[in-house]
Amino acid sequence: MASILNLQLDQGTTFSKQITVYGTDGTTVENLTGASASSQLRKNYTSTAYETINATINTPTSGIIIMSLTAAQTAALKPGRYVYDLELTKADTTISRIIEGIITIRPEVTK
Repeated sequence: MASILNLQLDQGTTFSKQITVYGTDGTTVENLTGASASSQLRKNYTSTAYETINATINTPTSGIIIMSLTAAQTAALKPGRYVYDLELTKADTTISRIIEGIITIRPEVTK
C-alpha cells in the first residue's frame, strides 16, 4: 500500500522532493538498480490531461527517487487541488505505487 504525502507547491517556482524507498520490512533501503520511476499530476483521478512529474532514481543503491517540476511547468498549472502518485517499475517488471496524495498549487503574484 502506498504512503500518503500531501504537498503544497508555489506556482511559477521550481519544485524538488526527495523520496527514500524502503523495503517491505520498513527499515532497509530498497535497492533500485534496474528500476524506473514515473509520476503524474492530474486535476482529478479521471482526467485525461496530466502533467508529468520528473521522477529520477538518484543513486539506485540508496533507494532515493527525486521528484521535480521546473518553474515553467508549475507556472503553467492553474492554482488549485490536484492528485498525483509515484510508481516504481522494478527490473522484473513488477509495478508498485510508492506514494500518492494531493498537491495544492498556490497562485503566484510576481510574473
